[in-house]
Amino acid sequence: MAASQGVRSMFFLLTPNESSFQQVGDVPQYVQQATPFFVGLMVLEFVVGVLKTGASVVTVNDGLTSISAGMVSRLPLLLMRGCELTAYMYVWERYRVVELPWDSPWTWWLTFLGVDFCYYWVHRFAHEVAILWAAHQVHHSSEYYNLTTALRQSLTQQFGSWIFYLPMALAVPPSIFAVHIQLNLLYQFWIHTELIRDLGPLEWIFNTPKHHRVHHGRNLYCIDKNYGGILIIWDRLFGTFAAGTDKVIYGLLFPINTFEILHVQFYYYIDLWRRSNTYKNINEKLSTYVKGPSWKPGESQQSDHSKSPKVTGEEVPHNPSWPLPLQVYVVLHFLLVLGTYHDLFENKMMLSQLTILGMTGYVLLTLTSLGFIIDQRPAAAVLEMLRCVVMVMLQRGSYMKPLLLSLAVPTEAFVSLSLLFWALQSFSQLLSLKKKAE
Repeated sequence: MAASQGVRSMFFLLTPNESSFQQVGDVPQYVQQATPFFVGLMVLEFVVGVLKTGASVVTVNDGLTSISAGMVSRLPLLLMRGCELTAYMYVWERYRVVELPWDSPWTWWLTFLGVDFCYYWVHRFAHEVAILWAAHQVHHSSEYYNLTTALRQSLTQQFGSWIFYLPMALAVPPSIFAVHIQLNLLYQFWIHTELIRDLGPLEWIFNTPKHHRVHHGRNLYCIDKNYGGILIIWDRLFGTFAAGTDKVIYGLLFPINTFEILHVQFYYYIDLWRRSNTYKNINEKLSTYVKGPSWKPGESQQSDHSKSPKVTGEEVPHNPSWPLPLQVYVVLHFLLVLGTYHDLFENKMMLSQLTILGMTGYVLLTLTSLGFIIDQRPAAAVLEMLRCVVMVMLQRGSYMKPLLLSLAVPTEAFVSLSLLFWALQSFSQLLSLKKKAE
């Protein structure tokens, strides 16, 4: 994919002629190939933010957690095709009623409208059904609003969203669907910023940063509003549109106050399970999962947000202080695992499933351990020591490549020193516990 196409794909500016394909296998991996543009735009936002406000628009702890969530959300693609496309192709091959021409601009534009319309309902149900919200809450868990927030995606959401697109498989070729499901997602990246304030007449038709900021707010007027993907017209048609009025306070109604990635991804499922277990009636147990996220017995289908915590506008995002050397350490190890993650996707066709599973486990271990360090948990030292042991073994087994060949020796030395440091930290903690026990 040419650089110009990559940039234009981020803003839904590709033409039907250059993005229509006969076979699914010919469809570019637009999302995977967009990584340089993600990075470029995030760097641009950081620089403009500093120049415009004098402060960074992103923090190390929140930014890395958001990017980590994006990494985790794509790990299943190492082992299988996306659920949405797999289910779509199954229905297309067995039950299609008509076959729209893949090379017609009319098919392309109809698919654009269809995917965006279906996305509206995917998104709306993800807010209005508790078990779907358990997945989608990941995206809303940041108390910041910047381009890294766009990458804060759920590992499990794809397992519930596929069903909404199936009606399209009765007529629209999978290759055209595969294009638009990616372009729809890419468009939503750049609207996660506070630096673009208003886009004039475009605000009437398109989802914009201004509209999407409202969607991410926990103010009462923001909750369950502005679900659109590319177009905002669906919200205007179905009564879920809200214009930005008061200052938007971002995040969940009850902030999670952690940067540990597995907790971010899965804590709400555990919360639902515990809540359902407090009820004895089977209907109430099931309602915990299929009604609104804040539903309680005696209430209607949807949650009553009038009892939610009041937003004053003075709320401050969770941003505990932590030593600068530790921040540098976490960033460096994050860059190393990011390189491993990239190599894993680049070479997945040449690796055995066992190797892919093992390296996937290492990526998850690393992101979890770094989250423990950011949270400054007592168990962080032991977990990071064990992770460094695994990392040394992977380096010795040639399962990991340095970011640059010239950095091979410095990287190995850095990892060895990391292992030594955390081993000493663990030993010191052990002695401290022993003294307390005495």
